[in-house]
Formats: sequence, structure tokens, C-alpha cells
Amino acid sequence: MGSAVSIDGALVDPGAASIPVLDRGFLYGDSAFEVTRTYGGQPFALGLHLQRLRHSCAQLEIPVDVDDATLRREVREVLDAAGNEEAYVRVVVTRGVTALGLSLEGEVRSRRVMVAAPLKRHDPKLWEEGGGLATVAISRSLDGTGAAGVKASNYLPNILSLAAANRRGAYEAISVAGGGELLEGSTSNLFLVHGGEVSTPPLSVGILGGITRRLVIEAAAEDGVTIRERLLFPPDLYRADEAFITSSTREVVPMVRADGVPLGDGRPGPMTRRLHAAFRRRADALLAEERV
Repeated sequence: MGSAVSIDGALVDPGAASIPVLDRGFLYGDSAFEVTRTYGGQPFALGLHLQRLRHSCAQLEIPVDVDDATLRREVREVLDAAGNEEAYVRVVVTRGVTALGLSLEGEVRSRRVMVAAPLKRHDPKLWEEGGGLATVAISRSLDGTGAAGVKASNYLPNILSLAAANRRGAYEAISVAGGGELLEGSTSNLFLVHGGEVSTPPLSVGILGGITRRLVIEAAAEDGVTIRERLLFPPDLYRADEAFITSSTREVVPMVRADGVPLGDGRPGPMTRRLHAAFRRRADALLAEERV
């Protein structure tokens, strides 16, 4: 059990794995990536993640030189090499090595890097007791560009916003746009509940279209719950009866405080638990489909 790495389809020693220092992914964060987890050793929603990876690369004008069958095989190989009961898997496509400078002109040979590691086990108290949010006004790396909302690797704004939230005693940071709109977490999407109505920021504000976000919306519809995509602002957060965040590795996580303000009765609420259960049913169905 442990970590495993492959580069352009070749397994390499994780302790010695390297890419050239002139790779644009290293120099500029010029790459796209996806992260998922396994259930019973099977990578979750891999088809959806690869679809989003290709979309991100297309928006960033990074070619993906292999087909999905090759990507799936390489994911399977790195998972098998790591040998974990349950794993975290990261797939990165960089623009590779080009002439120095920011210009996109010239020949591009992209590079694939895959990493598998043991899945982090979070404290169950996070789901039993809930976590806290902190709003952070910080510009994200792709805000205001044509590629806003893609999963690019330049996560320094996310790192800084999460650090700021953690210093305030919060579990997750929620970025706030220049107009005051709530956007997303550093590694998650945000949902609020008001009087039984569930809402989440729309993709049009430049947030990442999270895979778990998408599946929660689908699962909610199957369970008879409509989730509205609408603009949300800090007062909406503070007045929420419930709040939760979603991500591929953590599923649905209740949030019970925001900037020190208790949400609802300060405990995980019934809608959050209902939608988490609905998500798990949707996830089981998707895993069964991908197993066929």
C-alpha cells in the first residue's frame, strides 16, 4: 500500500518521479487536472471526470494526445500499482515543454501525470457535528478570462483563501466575487437551504461545475427535491437553515457556522442528510453502470 505515479503511461518510482523544470505545468501552472476517489477499488465517475478534463484542456488549448480508453487503462495501472484498499487518484495534463515565455505559439507536446495515494479518512465528527465556513474576498486565477470555471492547476488563490479561513477557525473558505456574490469553496461547491428550498450558485458566475455538485442536483431531482441555481450573497448564507459543501473525495459535508454565525440550530440538518443519502444512491447506480 502507498503511492504510485505514472508519467505518459509509464509507471515510475514515486520517490524519484520528475518532470523537466521547463515543463509549463511547473513554470506557470499551465495544466488541467481531475481528482476522484475509489469505492471498492473502482474509480468513481471516471467517465464524467475525463469528460471534464477534456473540456478544461480544450478551454486552455492544451491537446490531449490519447483517447479515453488509454486514460482509463493508465488510471487502472496506477491504482493497481499503489495497491490501496481505497484511493485518491489525480490525473494531470500539462502543456509540456515549449520555448520560454507565455506565448502559446510553437509545437506543443502535452504530458500526462497520474498519481494514486491512500484515500484520506476524515474524522466522522465532520459529518456528525458539521464544520465552519469563512467568506474570503480573493480573486481566483481564471476570474475574468474565457476559461473561468475550468479545473486548471494554478490553485494559489485557493491555497491562500483556505489558509485565511483556517486561521479564523473555519474548515472551508467560500470565495466572494467583487460584486458580493458567493462563489465556491477552495475545493468544494456550496449549497444553502432556506425553508426547505435548496439553492446553489449558478455556473454562470464562473464556478467549477463540480462532478459531485452535478450528481447531487440529479439525485435531489430523483428524490423529489428541486435545487435552484441562483445568485447568493453573504446575508443568504447567514440566514440559511442549513448549508453543505460537496466534493468528490468528501461527498456531502454539513456546514453549521459561517463567519462565526450559527446556521439554523447549529447542527447538521435533515435536508443535508436526505440529500447525502440520495447522492449515495445515485453514486451506487453510477458505479454499477460503469462496472458494466
